[in-house]
Amino acid sequence: MNWLVLGYSLAGVLGLALVARWLRLGESRISSEAQARETAEQMLAGFVAHGALLGTDGNAALVAGNGAIAILKRHGAKIAARRLVAPLGLTQAIEGVRVETGERLFGGVLLFGVVADEVRALEASVGRASGVVVTLH
Repeated sequence: MNWLVLGYSLAGVLGLALVARWLRLGESRISSEAQARETAEQMLAGFVAHGALLGTDGNAALVAGNGAIAILKRHGAKIAARRLVAPLGLTQAIEGVRVETGERLFGGVLLFGVVADEVRALEASVGRASGVVVTLH
């Protein structure tokens, strides 16, 4: 085996890894409430967001909208979203609160660093949204 070829191959792989990191490829962290609201509106047809609650680790979020709640979670290099209707099934854990989606493949979602009272307040705000008009044609 030629050591020069091995060295060039290793340098090429490291170079591609650095370029991918610099371009932030594969990074799907939910970094802000604004990003969570925008993502929910883009992924769920007819969803108009008015509030959001983020897990402190950036892996999950709840977004209050027009009559429903969107739940977002990291799924590999992308973000997955589902629409839920109140009341939410919650389980308080030491790490945070787990929201049950009722969907076997999507599973429960852990909102790290969040307590059940914050989720219940967001859930109550779904009914209080004012000024939101959705017209379907």
